[in-house]
Amino acid sequence: MILYDERLVSREEANIDIEDRAYQFGDGVYEMIRVYHGRPFYMDEHLARLERSATEIRLSLPYPITRLKQLLLDLIQQNHLEEGNVYIQVSRGTAPRYHGFPEQARPLVIAYTQHAKRPLAELNHGIKAVTTEDIRWLRCDIKSLNLLGAVLAKQTAIEHGAKEAILVRDGIVTEGSSTNIFIIKDGTLHTHPANHLILNGITRQVVFKLADECEIPISETTFSKEALESADEVFLSSTTMEICPIVEIDGRPVGQGVPGPVTKQLQEAFVNEIKRTTLAESSS
Repeated sequence: MILYDERLVSREEANIDIEDRAYQFGDGVYEMIRVYHGRPFYMDEHLARLERSATEIRLSLPYPITRLKQLLLDLIQQNHLEEGNVYIQVSRGTAPRYHGFPEQARPLVIAYTQHAKRPLAELNHGIKAVTTEDIRWLRCDIKSLNLLGAVLAKQTAIEHGAKEAILVRDGIVTEGSSTNIFIIKDGTLHTHPANHLILNGITRQVVFKLADECEIPISETTFSKEALESADEVFLSSTTMEICPIVEIDGRPVGQGVPGPVTKQLQEAFVNEIKRTTLAESSS
């Protein structure tokens, strides 16, 4: 089953018009929510960000966010999703092709689930990354459908045998192609501030919460590519990759070339947060 507009239907029943603005202009926004133990993780925060992204591109959701939340919970239940992802997309709707906003189009919501296990091999052993130029637009804080810059960066990583591309703009590390980037130097976390140049990831926000609870200092300031290269530890955060160590960048090891102690401490705290939120909800 998928969510199409305000109905749960089979995928075969869904019909997207060729003049849907998501298809022709990338005119829409999206979210990805992780599900553990049959329960969505930080769902309210994801939906609040979806609503903010829609507001930033002047798109009105076709029904209240509370209604969307209930439909997504129904979708998770109908599809018996215990561990995986929920993808949600809102298009500005269908109208004859014209760059300006259509007057009559009704925004279209679609959502579907994906069964997916936690990436334990990557979480335990770390991943390789490469650096590349950040060529994206200047409103990266909006989770929009315009992802070509990220697609090209991710493909660069793949072609170099890496899992992620770390983006650099004017010598400053911004984020990954689909992740937020943290470095650790002398026990302090450093990450780019949440402005228009990065997406303020939900998992990024969880990292801040966990670091505070673990009494790990955080510096939310810009840092250079050189600082990245000399970091003691590097990790990424994202909905699907959680808190994942980066052990090699551009062919050179990070620190000792293995996941570091601060990263491991945060990973353990993250697993406890999953249990605290989703298992508690499941038993309530």
